Amino acid sequence: MSVSVEPTTVETADVPTKDPAEALRPHAENAFAGELAALAEQDDRPRPARWRLSPWAVATYLLGGTLPDGTVITPKYVGPRRIVEVAVTTLATDRALLLLGVPGTAKTWVSEHLAAAVSGDSTLLVQGTAGTPEEAIRYGWNYAQLLANGPSRDALVPSPVMRAMAEGMTARVEELTRIPADVQDTLITILSEKTLPIPELGQEVQAVRGFNLIATANDRDRGVNDLSSALRRRFNTVVLPLPESVEAEVDIVSRRVDQIGRSLDLPAVPEGVDEIRRVVTVFRELRDGITSDGRTKVKSPSGTLSTAEAISVVTSGLALAAHFGDGVLRAGDVAAGILGAVVRDPAADRVIWQEYLEAVVRERDGWKDFYRACREVSA
Repeated sequence: MSVSVEPTTVETADVPTKDPAEALRPHAENAFAGELAALAEQDDRPRPARWRLSPWAVATYLLGGTLPDGTVITPKYVGPRRIVEVAVTTLATDRALLLLGVPGTAKTWVSEHLAAAVSGDSTLLVQGTAGTPEEAIRYGWNYAQLLANGPSRDALVPSPVMRAMAEGMTARVEELTRIPADVQDTLITILSEKTLPIPELGQEVQAVRGFNLIATANDRDRGVNDLSSALRRRFNTVVLPLPESVEAEVDIVSRRVDQIGRSLDLPAVPEGVDEIRRVVTVFRELRDGITSDGRTKVKSPSGTLSTAEAISVVTSGLALAAHFGDGVLRAGDVAAGILGAVVRDPAADRVIWQEYLEAVVRERDGWKDFYRACREVSA
């Protein structure tokens, strides 16, 4: 017997309703509602069942472009177009999508925007941790009703995945490899049979057309759990690479910091592009183990020094410039953030950082202010 799942509602009588635009970090479907609406209005291509946009329009939403009426769609992802096309096409099939990459390669960002463009809702989310229980993927129970009346439909609390199956939506599972292996395998039946049994009720939830799942994972961090071969076969894996060039990474950092900065009333990013370029250059050189000119080999610290960490360093620097400076991002505003990102192991990483400062930064033309600022916070 199949069972329908009604969307759950949360009583918020004591919590005032806020405008989504006032949220510190709006969901993608709210932050870019205008672009999504413009795409939907001008999208005349075939759409899969229950998709808000065609695959072409979803790719345009992520990669950016200009619509026939002149509406500019801002890029959400800066990277190879083919990667986005493969990811979107996967969601249009019965295969789930696994976004794989080292930390900071925008896996979560891409996942959220894909769900927003496809289903208009990016909030059907399971956050993977070492403590994620099976109920987070399958379903749970309202224990007050369960104890009072026994197992019943009213006592069942659907998970985001169950809701997505019943409503033909896109569910998201973040950090899949952080979830214990036995809980991960809960997804096997869902992804292969498109069915979620409810043995306590003698029922099941069958996925309707439009349902799919996006998972993200990385294998660099500690505490990860390998996916079983049975589960991995249920996914089409798309690897998100690190930015190919300094210019591409500067563009990514600038765009993202500008978006975050507007929500925090921070200074405009263009005034700090030179410092952004220096942060990105330092991160790339330490990450790659060689300077940008290819002449000097350097040791790599223990941290990932990802694009996401560069965004964090620059955002913190802008806040310092705004509240304790003249509003212009300078070397002294980013130095402490860089030190915190690079020196994760106080013993080994500090030595690597000092060697890099003396061998590379000190000798680089136009970087004297940066060298002095970094030496000051490293003392």
